[in-house]
Amino acid sequence: MTRNNRASHPYIPNTVPEVQEAMLREIGISDVEELYVSIPQQLRLRKPMNLPPALAEYELQRHIERVTSRNVSSREAVSFLGGGCWQHFIPAVCDEIGQRSEFVTAYAGEPYEDHGRFQALFEYQSLMAELLDMDVVNVPTFDWAQAAATALRMAGRMTERKRVLIAGSVSADKLRIIVNYCHPQVEVQSIAFDGATGLMDLNDLETKLSPDVAAVYFENPGYMGMIEHQGRTIADMAHRAGAECVVGVDPSSLGVLAPPSAYGADIVCGDLQPLGIRMNYGGGQAGFIATRDEPRYVMEYPSRLFGIAPTSVDGEYGFGDVAYERTSFALREKGKESVGTQTALWGIVAGVYLALMGPYGMQELGTTIMQKSQYAANRLTAIPGVHMRFGASYFKEFVLDLNGTGMTVKTVNEQLLEAGIFGGKDLSEEFPELGQCALYCVTEVISQEEIDRLADALSAIIAQAAANGDKEA
Repeated sequence: MTRNNRASHPYIPNTVPEVQEAMLREIGISDVEELYVSIPQQLRLRKPMNLPPALAEYELQRHIERVTSRNVSSREAVSFLGGGCWQHFIPAVCDEIGQRSEFVTAYAGEPYEDHGRFQALFEYQSLMAELLDMDVVNVPTFDWAQAAATALRMAGRMTERKRVLIAGSVSADKLRIIVNYCHPQVEVQSIAFDGATGLMDLNDLETKLSPDVAAVYFENPGYMGMIEHQGRTIADMAHRAGAECVVGVDPSSLGVLAPPSAYGADIVCGDLQPLGIRMNYGGGQAGFIATRDEPRYVMEYPSRLFGIAPTSVDGEYGFGDVAYERTSFALREKGKESVGTQTALWGIVAGVYLALMGPYGMQELGTTIMQKSQYAANRLTAIPGVHMRFGASYFKEFVLDLNGTGMTVKTVNEQLLEAGIFGGKDLSEEFPELGQCALYCVTEVISQEEIDRLADALSAIIAQAAANGDKEA
């Protein structure tokens, strides 16, 4: 808006003409256009934007409500979707603490007048370290993919090697992010997975391990749900080759599964979303990285770490950065990586969740999820033509093979949605070698009645298709 436009905007601050003129005088210019002199003229829009007539506030609210009402959310439909963003129960206290102004409004986790957030993040790190059986946990990264990529780059810097090996069962989206983030410093190579079990092919791993490999990365549980019981063997193979073992983990599984540190992981990463964070379109993700308390690891973290130390007052403790000089915040363009704004708020929410749940709560969570996912798998595989794709044990997700039904996952999911059910994630594009397979997820919020409803609906869809003689390519 220029000086000559005298109208103020109801939703944009500082557009009152008198206020804007005062701001311009303060910085020594006469027109807002002077702020944009570095933008070439040919790149500037010199005509009014093609927008519909302005709406009053009430009209705008009604319009947005009509647009959003087209969506079907997990509140209206039963959801069996997972694959990196899962529907878990969110205790009310998580929302309450996460919405407190001193936390939600602070940039990069640091309200300069209130260092209470430093303690909150320290408590989060301590609780996560206990869950992971590790010593050091960072302030959260953007998501699991970035946490994994950063962990692999840390390994590359520590070993001074340029290649990492990644389980071929990792999701395609995550793999693309890792490859992009590691390039050009670190080359990423995939390891095949066993077609019968979904677990890592150890023969392929042995073939690809060499003196230039910085790290071996796998997930447990894996993207397709399998529990990688070969973890100790994989870690030993990596260590014999002088490589780091990096393991990605779903923290909601750690009440029933051993933490990666128990089978040789050097760096552990994953996503905090299962820990009290709501699913959001484009948000709600926050990655964590954990290591042992050794300088070779600590000094390679590009992100912030908070510690506790005594102050000059007897009996008083303070919270602050550990080795701040190693971060990209301190080193800027000379940093090991550019971290940028982090998802520190989600770390606080995850800390609240872990404090509320406690060890027994996490154990109950994991047990409930495994019981329900086993029940769901048994009900669904009793349907003619439906099978489990892999033979390995699983936690909350499993791959359902629909090849025997003659139907595509896409068609099945479309008909399930008509019944108010989100079916499993279609894997046919990510893993075309599997054919028509879907990744189903069952968490603690799914009831037995809802699982039975899914089984009945899927059975009816397949039976109707068979009766009609429907076959799809």
